[in-house]
Amino acid sequence: MNCLRVGSGPTLVLVHGFLSGLAYWEKQIELFSSSFDVVAMDLPGYNGKADEVGLDSVEGFARYVLNRLDAMGIEKFHLMGHSMGGMIAQEVAIMAPERVVGLVLYATGPVGSLPGRFESIEQSIERAQTQGTQQVAYDTVRTWFSDGEDDPEFKEGIELANMVQTQTYVNGLLAMAGWRALERLDQIEAKTLVLWPDSDRSYLWPQPESLWQGIADANLAVVPQAAHNTHLEKTHIFNMLVVDFLKSEKVKLRHKALVKAF
Repeated sequence: MNCLRVGSGPTLVLVHGFLSGLAYWEKQIELFSSSFDVVAMDLPGYNGKADEVGLDSVEGFARYVLNRLDAMGIEKFHLMGHSMGGMIAQEVAIMAPERVVGLVLYATGPVGSLPGRFESIEQSIERAQTQGTQQVAYDTVRTWFSDGEDDPEFKEGIELANMVQTQTYVNGLLAMAGWRALERLDQIEAKTLVLWPDSDRSYLWPQPESLWQGIADANLAVVPQAAHNTHLEKTHIFNMLVVDFLKSEKVKLRHKALVKAF
């Protein structure tokens, strides 16, 4: 299975990040599907689609998401993206502003080169090409948890990461490094929640701050004492923030306006 659709209500599309898959949303899907028509998909090269070589551009991933939604007959939708998935979500919201109702950008930013990351993208690519992906993936995934490899969710995270082919790993990093939306954030029309864990080692504060300041209709939520995978570490807080935002009156009003315009 590389695509899951469950629940009823307004459609909520979940886009996973680098080295992960739709399984990363397991702690969200049950709750979200009680209020939303939840769609979660594996991106090319990851999890259920790990036999494919992943794409090397964020724009390519965004077109993939939109094409899958077109094939499912989904016109208007809420959209949440995590990490690289947040970059893809930004690109989707820029490509198709009339389709995205509510937008959640979680542990992500508008600068794909990831300034301040625990190691540069170029270093990670060199290590993957010369040493293989096992050690560099391990070093990457453990930074996503406050307790590193001692977190109970780390095992599943590293299992997903180890499914990724070396070329997919490299392509994912190239996709991020070659992408930037900082100067295009004013093209995002969706009501937006920027959600940032304050101990994130992949996206430091200037990244979410840029989203918050650059998107016209954006709110900010900062989760204290939480790392990159807050949705796994502090599930209750994360889920509450997302559901509260998507059910807010401002998001509902945008949905009504888009439906009326369509």
